[in-house]
Amino acid sequence: MRYVKPLNLFQDLLKANTLERGRLLGLDVGDKYVGVAVSDLHNKIASPLSVLLRKKSNIGLMAADFQSLISELSLVGFIVGYPFDRQKGTPDAVQVKLFIDDLSKTRKLEGLKYTYWDEGFTSKNVELLLKPLNLPPVQSKTIMDKFAAVGILQGYLDYVNRELKSDVTQ
Repeated sequence: MRYVKPLNLFQDLLKANTLERGRLLGLDVGDKYVGVAVSDLHNKIASPLSVLLRKKSNIGLMAADFQSLISELSLVGFIVGYPFDRQKGTPDAVQVKLFIDDLSKTRKLEGLKYTYWDEGFTSKNVELLLKPLNLPPVQSKTIMDKFAAVGILQGYLDYVNRELKSDVTQ
């Protein structure tokens, strides 16, 4: 896995042959779960995909799941939610970095690019939307993690597509 700056990841994607362009995966990394969202073929719209159980002991299985998703969905990069609005030493920030480090150490995702994107209040926003539905806690948590990943990925896609549009008009 290789870190690249947010805009560079998308520019690299656009430079690729049209037939080789792939999709992006959004990740909301939590203590126990990782919410997963995927972009459409044109990298304009994010959709919820799944929630993966996160344990130190199953990082190899998670990497294998990501390998399957990469081939099934033609994925070229990960957009990983990161708490930029807080200080870098917070437990949330540390756990995101550790997760990426652990994934990298499996060596199963070599060549895959990733970048960090501000997860600012994505989980809280989804929580506020779900509250009036009075869902059972387990169902609510699963939906919250998936849609937090959607919020992270959609925020990234909106930004890069807006930047791309402004570069064209200038």
